[in-house]
Order: sequence, then C-alpha cells, then structure tokens
Amino acid sequence: RQTAEALGLPAPQVPALAALDVGRWRGRTLTEVTAAEPDAVASWLADPAHAPHGGETVRELCDRAGAWLEDTARTPGRVTAVVEPDVVRALLVRALGLPEPAFWRLDVRPLTAVDLSGRAGRWNLRVGAPLGEGP
Repeated sequence: RQTAEALGLPAPQVPALAALDVGRWRGRTLTEVTAAEPDAVASWLADPAHAPHGGETVRELCDRAGAWLEDTARTPGRVTAVVEPDVVRALLVRALGLPEPAFWRLDVRPLTAVDLSGRAGRWNLRVGAPLGEGP
C-alpha cells in the first residue's frame, strides 16, 4: 500500500492479490525458519501443494492470483496492481502457463514494473522496467 500511495495510485486492498500466507512462519526470515525447520522448508520449496507452515500453498496463491488475472482480463483498459514479489511470481506462473515449481525460479526485483499485456489465454510479458516507465 505504501508503494502505491508513493506512486500516487489508489491503494485498495484486493484479497486475491494478498501476499502468500505463510502461517506460523509470518514475521520470520527464511534463514530463521530454515535453521529451525530445514525439512519443512525443503518440502515447501519442492512441492507447490505443501504448506508445512499451516498457511497457504504456492498452488493456492497461483490459483487465486490467476483467477484475478482472468477476471481482470474481461475489464476494458489498463489495470495497475502494486503487489508483493510472490504475487508477481504467481501471476506469471498462471499467465505464461509455467509449471508451479517455476514459482521459486522467478526473481522479481523490488520496485520494478512487470507488464502483462494481451488477454486471457494469451499473455505477453515485459519485465524489469523501472517504476513509472510506461510500456
């Protein structure tokens, strides 16, 4: 929300675009969790349908973000969404038809724009543009 507001954009909360719910791991770094629960982290990173933290699976995140993308594709005009990097990865997995394990292979740089254009079923991707730079 702070980033959207800093850009002068409205910042409504859209539940479908919320960050991945990591359950009881919330507020801890991946390094901390890995030190405490290495097997749980390994299984979480290997299996998009696994959520040892008791929160949401990567598959669930991809499904809800993908559903938002498909719904939004039916809206005329451009849509700007300011989201966390994990949501960008989920949107890319669904838009590009990538296998879910690719989620962890997509690096999304903070404060950059990712542009998806086209329509449901046929998305084009533009990555890495600095914020504020148009298509």
